[in-house]
Amino acid sequence: MTRCWLRPGRTDMESGQKNAEEGGEIRRLGKRFRKLDLDGSGSLRVDDFMSLPELQQNPLVRRIIDIFDTDGNGEIDFIEFIRGVSQFSIRGNQQQKLNFAFRVYDVDKDGFISNGELFQVLKAMVGSNLQDAALQQAVDKTILSADRDGDGRISFHEFCTVSGSAPEPAASAEPTVL
Repeated sequence: MTRCWLRPGRTDMESGQKNAEEGGEIRRLGKRFRKLDLDGSGSLRVDDFMSLPELQQNPLVRRIIDIFDTDGNGEIDFIEFIRGVSQFSIRGNQQQKLNFAFRVYDVDKDGFISNGELFQVLKAMVGSNLQDAALQQAVDKTILSADRDGDGRISFHEFCTVSGSAPEPAASAEPTVL
């Protein structure tokens, strides 16, 4: 069944064009997914992603894969792939992008960024280019400046505030899992 994405003031032709564009985008993503699926299993593993030269040097690729893997089985199926990649789309809204960025740092998925989690992710990003003591000092300062309620960790709301974007009023204090 085809969904009709009518908005007030939108014609049926405009809606049909939008659906066609989205269908084309999904077909392109399907083609990309099949190309990445090296063993033809219908799911992607870390090794499949690491076959891309542009991802081999990315220190956060494993975190991103973990975020895409919403069912936690260590593999990314096509639905998880579509949902994950859509967060990078120009059509994705700012709230989705903030939610994704927050989850990169929220390693234990408890809805908060702790001092240790921030250190862990930043360490992956800077590698040996910064001594641990200097990195810890930067992490401590970041937590102190972002932690508005004084609980020693950064909530999603505090993360949005620090990033210069207030969360949508209807948004919960915790990021949503897509």
